Amino acid sequence: MNRKLSIACLQYSSTENEKYTLKIIKDLINKALDVEAELITLPECATSLQKNSIITKELAKTEDENFSLQTLKEITKLNSVFILIGSLPIKVDDKLVNRSYLVGPKGDVLYKYDKIHLYDVNLPNGDVYRESDTYKSGNKAIIAEIKKNKIKIGLTICYDLRFPHLYQDLAVNGAEIIVVPSAFSNLTGPVHWHTLLKARAIETGAFIIAPAQTGCHECGRISYGHSLIVSPWGEIIRDAKEEIGIIHSNIDLNEVVKARKAIPSLNSKKNYLTNF
Repeated sequence: MNRKLSIACLQYSSTENEKYTLKIIKDLINKALDVEAELITLPECATSLQKNSIITKELAKTEDENFSLQTLKEITKLNSVFILIGSLPIKVDDKLVNRSYLVGPKGDVLYKYDKIHLYDVNLPNGDVYRESDTYKSGNKAIIAEIKKNKIKIGLTICYDLRFPHLYQDLAVNGAEIIVVPSAFSNLTGPVHWHTLLKARAIETGAFIIAPAQTGCHECGRISYGHSLIVSPWGEIIRDAKEEIGIIHSNIDLNEVVKARKAIPSLNSKKNYLTNF
């Protein structure tokens, strides 16, 4: 059975103005369409990054009012393609969620995922991030299905990457691809990013697709870049480095079957006793 999928990751630097960022995204989507990508993936904070949580909250809209979501749905429908919107700040009952969307070729939202693990950290350089000051966490893992042959995609966002049990749960329940749209710190990126993504691929025997923000943002933040496509064997297929642009690959889902057959760790979980 032919179970191949043409995937592109967009890599860019979101601005404070979503309409300006959308112009950048549209140009990159056209490049992805030129290579006949069937699934186009965008990073976390897909269309804007603000200086602080106060501004983020002030600008946040509901799904129906969100300009970026409506615009990307129109682009998806116009081009009959799947688009993963890495995440948008969405207002839900006077609170915000960091929400990812998978939009189908007819321009409709097929699946949505609210980031479960929020980025609350104190970095060694003194930077402090409290994503929970802005968002409430999600509580539901999501596996999407696309195309006639029902390719299964696990949805995660950025900091989720550090919680391997989520990835293993997605894989055990059928995910063959796991997406990790991110805006990864330039401090932790050089030492953690490639290692964590390769580890998640090896542990799950799944393709890992990680579209990422890159470079200096208007808000003062610096993102690491290096959007990656990683094979189920843990090999880096494509690396976008730090440049604005796209990476693309035609992946063969039969490679997932081969990797999981060779190392069937997902089926070998054991219960054990402890002395603690």
